[in-house]
Amino acid sequence: MDTQQLAQRLDFALEIADQASRHILRYYQQVQLQVDQKRDLTPVTDADRGAEEILRQRIHEAYPADGIFGEEFGEEPGRSGCRWIIDPIDGTKAFVRGVPLFGTLVALECQREPVMGVCHFPALGEVIYAARGAGAWWRLPSGETREARVSAVDKLARATVCYTEIAGWQATRRTKKLLRLCDICELARGWGDCYGHMMVATGRADIMVDPLLNPWDAAALIPIVREAGGHFLDWHGRLTDGAGNGISVNAALKDDLIALLNG
Repeated sequence: MDTQQLAQRLDFALEIADQASRHILRYYQQVQLQVDQKRDLTPVTDADRGAEEILRQRIHEAYPADGIFGEEFGEEPGRSGCRWIIDPIDGTKAFVRGVPLFGTLVALECQREPVMGVCHFPALGEVIYAARGAGAWWRLPSGETREARVSAVDKLARATVCYTEIAGWQATRRTKKLLRLCDICELARGWGDCYGHMMVATGRADIMVDPLLNPWDAAALIPIVREAGGHFLDWHGRLTDGAGNGISVNAALKDDLIALLNG
């Protein structure tokens, strides 16, 4: 896929993420919001399902040969070698509690390589996005767009670390690693899900460690963090969206962080 084609798909991804986000906001902080439970005991709402239906319909219309893989409705194989990976609401637990730190994720992979990602925060009015070789960009609520860059912090003792809910750490038996990391770093905050990863991509945090992560959670993050000058890795330092966990970190802290987590 050449640069122009990728840019066109990025524009399209931004458009459909915005459309899905507007749908989601119809349900946000509504008293009558119905919350159902999936088989894995995670919550789902009509906002999740409706937003994914919008994304799928738009992709089918514009790129009928592409595959689609989404959290709520599974996989639809394609024949073009490209696949859209979508998560209508990353952070549904935050969404149902009226907390604005949830995002709509739209990613594109071609020949199994993530080449484009969009992270749209409906309740915050922020969008962070990237395409391979085109840099990462951060659109603020004011409408201003600036380059997204990771921080230059080079010591764990000066770092801000984000993490997800403690249950994931307990389930993976890594709670002691989290406590050790939080003890070493200057500031630790539970700004979880995609929001924590985008904090790293925009230089507002230095590390985000996620002990449990699905492919639809990770695919959009990889090109964004990478184009912002950072690294998206699994627990052992490998670039993948299928390891079941994920770490976003700036370039200067990567080696020290991986050594600490695996020490």
